[in-house]
Amino acid sequence: MALLDVKHLTKNFGGLTAVGDVTLELNEGELVGLIGPNGAGKTTLFNLLTGVYEPSEGTITLDGNLLNGKKPYHIAALGLSRTFQNIRLFKEMTVLDNVLVGLANSHKQNIVASLLRLPSYYSSEKELRQKALDLLAIFDLDGEADTLAKNLPYGQQRRLEIVRALATEPKILFLDEPAAGMNPQETAELTQLIRQIKEEFNITIMLIEHDMSLVMEVTERIYVLEYGRVIAHGTPDEIKNDKRVIEAYLGGEA
Repeated sequence: MALLDVKHLTKNFGGLTAVGDVTLELNEGELVGLIGPNGAGKTTLFNLLTGVYEPSEGTITLDGNLLNGKKPYHIAALGLSRTFQNIRLFKEMTVLDNVLVGLANSHKQNIVASLLRLPSYYSSEKELRQKALDLLAIFDLDGEADTLAKNLPYGQQRRLEIVRALATEPKILFLDEPAAGMNPQETAELTQLIRQIKEEFNITIMLIEHDMSLVMEVTERIYVLEYGRVIAHGTPDEIKNDKRVIEAYLGGEA
């Protein structure tokens, strides 16, 4: 059974169908791309899968759990985390504290221990802090632990957002255009980072991205959206040679 199973997913906004009859699946440990021209419905689809929008039709199942009607924080608790096109960090908090926020969502404190400041509370706090530092070290951000998030260079802010998402210990990580606004060097570093996440964390990743070279280089399968509908699905080589994809996405002649 697929880890994420999406069947006939549709979202209507008034008379506009933003996502129409989308069926897709993600299997454990896969790295799958989602591409399409501007306005194809990619981010709307992510918003449906993460509970920001409720589907008009269709079903979304994560590891056997029906997600329809669930709030984003419930879906996150079930193991689905994401980043955003526009970076959403706690800019006035330190790098370390941003990661601790993610860890707090997956490691609930005992309320009594927290209120009374029992020894178990301090022990747990120490463990979470060390876990956050260990995560930052994996992604070469431990040296910036006490830096305010807003003071990081753009590429490191992107990296921190991914680390915070990983801190929730997701089964699936959605990356929404992580290379947006990056220069070639930063994009190359991001490519390596995505590979590193796949190898070290062994989680399922779905990637929305306009940088075709990045998508073709790191993904195993690709879904292509046009006007909210899946028009193609296959390996990177199959997608590169698909006539409809070339016409719709690349704007060329097959």
